Amino acid sequence: MKTSPLFLLGLSVLALASCTEEEHESINPNISKGNAIGFRPAMGTRATETTNANLSEITVSAFLNNQSFFNNLPFTKGADNFFTSDPEYYWPGDDSEITFYAYSPTAPGGTLTLTPDTKNLTDFSPAAEIADQVDFITTDAVTGKKSANEASGLELTFDHRLSQIEIQAKADNEAYEFQVSGIRIGQPVSKGSFDFTSNDWTLDTDKAIYEETYSTPKKLSADAVNIMGEGGNAMLIPQQLTAWDPENDASNTSAGAYLSVKLQINTVAGAQVYPFPSNADCVWAAIPINTNWEPGKKYVYVLDFSHGGGYVDPNDPIPGDPIFGGPIKFTVDVTSWESSTQDTPMQTY
Repeated sequence: MKTSPLFLLGLSVLALASCTEEEHESINPNISKGNAIGFRPAMGTRATETTNANLSEITVSAFLNNQSFFNNLPFTKGADNFFTSDPEYYWPGDDSEITFYAYSPTAPGGTLTLTPDTKNLTDFSPAAEIADQVDFITTDAVTGKKSANEASGLELTFDHRLSQIEIQAKADNEAYEFQVSGIRIGQPVSKGSFDFTSNDWTLDTDKAIYEETYSTPKKLSADAVNIMGEGGNAMLIPQQLTAWDPENDASNTSAGAYLSVKLQINTVAGAQVYPFPSNADCVWAAIPINTNWEPGKKYVYVLDFSHGGGYVDPNDPIPGDPIFGGPIKFTVDVTSWESSTQDTPMQTY
């Protein structure tokens, strides 16, 4: 039976916008690498896991007069904070300008094409396991030449091209105990192509369910905690999500987006409320989402179980039903006293 969504799981989402200045490392501009081409990378944002501190290798393609100067060449960070290649490539002595495109990791997945005419990454998909997903960063086209960059190195500013997703949960409810042992991010688009020139994504139609479970449940309290597990936060393709409609499409045939939590709900007295019927340890409870994920932003979803439990996950045999109905309440009618006369003799004999 469907009930009013007033009592369903509450959700809030915080998008952490890009930030530029705090992640820049101090780099000595006076170190000269002779005529070899060297770079001084700096992170343009700090939304995800790649930072100046942990970025140790980048891959660069270079173009001179609309010809390939080198292709997909690894540059490794040295003790002086410069990134250089092996073998070394050198600035042209006639001070010609070179245009560079850089990215990390070296093998982001999909098919990478960086030529004078085509600069894109096609058929990219985040790893199926959240624990295996990685940041994907690139630079805009950057030009450099011997007179300006031989001594100081050419600065490359990288931006995050994926969206980072974190799920937290809390429950400020003295009547129930909530034990969480996993999360799902359901049905975002899972494949797309990235254009290095425009920095835009083109989405395919493929969708996926990303899941992380763990053996030691987390007990929820009034303070929100990260429930992502050991795999860390998800790194997914930026997109406008279309929400799952549990009331009209309970089994989610249209592949709408949702978040789901693997959990068990008990009253404080010990009765198991969910899963129902009470014959399992933990099952999934879901809530629809329709966020517009933007590149370079971290989205923190806070699932609030204080006044609801969400819907039965669309992959469950009884999908879409609210886990909690409305609050238990009673109507009370106290009947009037009825008089009854009883004669009782007081004789003692």
